[in-house]
Amino acid sequence: MNSRGFVALVSWLLAACSYVEATTVPYTGVPKFDPVDPDTVQVLPSEPAQRHDRLGEVVLFISPDPPAPRADIEERLRKEAAKWGANAVYVVRDVLPPGKERQLVGIAIRFRQ
Repeated sequence: MNSRGFVALVSWLLAACSYVEATTVPYTGVPKFDPVDPDTVQVLPSEPAQRHDRLGEVVLFISPDPPAPRADIEERLRKEAAKWGANAVYVVRDVLPPGKERQLVGIAIRFRQ
């Protein structure tokens, strides 16, 4: 096996050991919407100024070592928010307690018409 193949194999094995698990907390008293395609859900850097309704929280538990790729994290945020019919999700908390898994909290939102 050449060095390029070895590096690819090791990268694949490390990525296979990472994880992104999710739990969700829907807010009470908010309108219910049909699920949407996760590819249509935006991941925003902060709460948008545009009028919106907050649908609930998406809480992710992410492997610290090896860390999950950013694309996997965003994909999981989109997938969970899409179940509620969200248009977007933004992160409000991202912490890595010493010796524990990374915890990320996103708020799923739906823009008002």
